[in-house]
This record gives sequence, C-alpha cells and structure tokens, in this order.
Amino acid sequence: MSGVLLVEGASDKVAIEALARRRGRDLAAEGVEVVAIGGAQAVGRVLAGLDGRRVAGLCDAGEEALFRRGFGSNVFVCDPDLEGELIRALGAEAVEEVLGANGDLSSFRTMQKQPVWRGRPVEDQLRRFLGSGARRKVRYAALLVDALELERMPVPLDGVLAAV
Repeated sequence: MSGVLLVEGASDKVAIEALARRRGRDLAAEGVEVVAIGGAQAVGRVLAGLDGRRVAGLCDAGEEALFRRGFGSNVFVCDPDLEGELIRALGAEAVEEVLGANGDLSSFRTMQKQPVWRGRPVEDQLRRFLGSGARRKVRYAALLVDALELERMPVPLDGVLAAV
C-alpha cells in the first residue's frame, strides 16, 4: 500500500469510497487504503504504524486539533461534520428527496414534529436525523455522495481523496 486515508468513522469511509468510485478511481489498485480509526483520539496510535506511507486525514471540525497534532498537514476538515457538508452541498430539499426515495421521509417528518426540533432550521433537523444512528449515518453517506453532482462535491472530500 502506498497511501492511507485516515477517517474518523465508518460513514466517512463509505463516503470516500463512494466518491472514489464516482471519480473512476480504484483505490485498492492504486495502493490506497481508507481506514476508519474509530474516533479522532486514535489518530496518534494509528499514525505510529504508518511510517513511510503517504497519509491524509478527514475529520470533523471538532476533532481538527487532534488530527493536526497527529500529522499536521494533509488534514481536511468537514464543517461541522460530514453530514453538514453533504446537506449544504445538496441542499435540504434534495436531501429530503433522497430520504423519500429510501423510505425515511415519514420518519424524518415525525422527528421534525418533536417539540425539541420544531422551529429549528431544516438543515439542523436533517443533520440530527442522519446522525441519529450508525446504520442510517453509514447508509446515507453513500446515498448523498451518489446524489451530488461531482462539481458540487464538498471540498474536504475531494481534497482528501486528491491528497493520496
């Protein structure tokens, strides 16, 4: 393997792999491995075993300091997180269409009716809904990447992929 993309979790890994596929890249054939490290606190430990390999990282804004402390450059930051980047790039209406096409729009509408979420910006509601379960988060990472026009792909995703 010649390069490693370190990402925080499984949804980040799925999103990067979906983007690579859409960009026509075969990461395995290129010798690039995407590694979900299970949280930013593990970055130092994981980096210690990667001597001599090109490394780039993708993290949420809240974890940027840990990633930068670990390897300084080649860190790409999702603001505030992967879901936020994808929602912003697609737009709330298009994200709702993806939810509808995958049978989750009624569940989202139910969540929107909860007192704590009423009146909040739809983008915040979508972020919460998408992030409310590991399975949903992973599933929609690929679906939202697939729904995006390539020229609207969030900069952190394209940047980390181009770095290796």
